[in-house]
Amino acid sequence: MKLQHRIALISVAAAAVAGFVYSQIYIHERNRREIKEIAAELALTWKDQLNLTEEQTLLLEDSIIEYTIKKNEIINSSLSTNYQIDKLKAIQKNEHKNLKKFLEEDQFENYIFLNKQLTRKS
Repeated sequence: MKLQHRIALISVAAAAVAGFVYSQIYIHERNRREIKEIAAELALTWKDQLNLTEEQTLLLEDSIIEYTIKKNEIINSSLSTNYQIDKLKAIQKNEHKNLKKFLEEDQFENYIFLNKQLTRKS
């Protein structure tokens, strides 16, 4: 194969890879923006329900984003259902541990109670 053909082939491959990477970044950023908007709305709702400070509300919003992304990755994975459930339980345990760092005990207990009520209704 001539050098010119190799260069052309490498250029086409590089362009294809660059297009794929760009599309993945674009999709990821769009999804992250949507998650951020939803997390902001949820955090404001919890702010009212739990009587959170501004700092707690921002920390809760960050936590919602972080754990939603982690949960979505597991749900969209090709892991078996039982393994997904186990991983989701572990993530929820970590999420609760994180929430306890910035929520007062009564706020955390109320969060758990209200979350269970919402889960039962859906």
